[in-house]
Amino acid sequence: MLQVARLAAKLLQEASPRVIEFLRTQHQPDGGFADRSGRSDLYYTVFGLEGLLALQHPLPIEDVFRYVSSFGDGRDLDLIHLACLARCWSILPAEMQAGCPRDAMLSRVESCRSADGGYDAQPNRATGSLYSTFMVVGAYQDLKHTVPESARLVEFILGLRDPARGFQQSRELPISLVPITAGAVALLRQLTGTPIDPTVRDWLLSCLDPQGGFRPFSDAPVPDLLSTATALHALSAAGLELDVFKEPCLDFIDSLWTNRGGFYGYWDDTHVDCEYTYYALLALGHLSL
Repeated sequence: MLQVARLAAKLLQEASPRVIEFLRTQHQPDGGFADRSGRSDLYYTVFGLEGLLALQHPLPIEDVFRYVSSFGDGRDLDLIHLACLARCWSILPAEMQAGCPRDAMLSRVESCRSADGGYDAQPNRATGSLYSTFMVVGAYQDLKHTVPESARLVEFILGLRDPARGFQQSRELPISLVPITAGAVALLRQLTGTPIDPTVRDWLLSCLDPQGGFRPFSDAPVPDLLSTATALHALSAAGLELDVFKEPCLDFIDSLWTNRGGFYGYWDDTHVDCEYTYYALLALGHLSL
């Protein structure tokens, strides 16, 4: 994703410095990046760092090292923030990564393996979720370790396919969403090299809004940046030419641009943040190809 997001500068052109400045304003004195309440948060720190990387701006390395080190082995973090801690460590220079408590973090991550072969936010669950599984696979990659029992993991992912739609979040929440489906497509490509199923591609395309952007599901009222960026990522991986809806999507993204340099997540949003600004970069990167 980061490689594609780096291409966003082609379309941003003279606006790139304003996006950089917005991301810099989100950097907090403790070394992290702000969430929507203005407090440092590991989740938003990932997007702040990767946004700056995408725009080839130097990172506040010493501050970030101080921030991630303050969490120790992450024993007090939930699974999602633990995965974000792993991502933050992986962004730091190799000499700093020597201080990463990999073994303890890997043990915590694997404790969230569910009985059906996936991963859940809580340990010892019978069923996993695709979102938690996506984050865990990323954590294993960032901690430079292969995912255990990957065949079971693939079986879990395939078991959440809705033949009429996309991929469901979990058996307990059988709802197909664009970001979840895009995550499943990415996981299957990484784990097996499996190309996107044509019916999944067609379902993603059914979520394209006539005014531009992708809705989270076909009947959703409005599109959003998360769904747009992840749909474009999955469709691009499928080899689909994006030119046919390039202009409407660019218009949609432009409608979310703010004078502050960040991006809103959707039309009724009232707050800009690092997360949606990064998703704007990812979407723009795909549309620049």
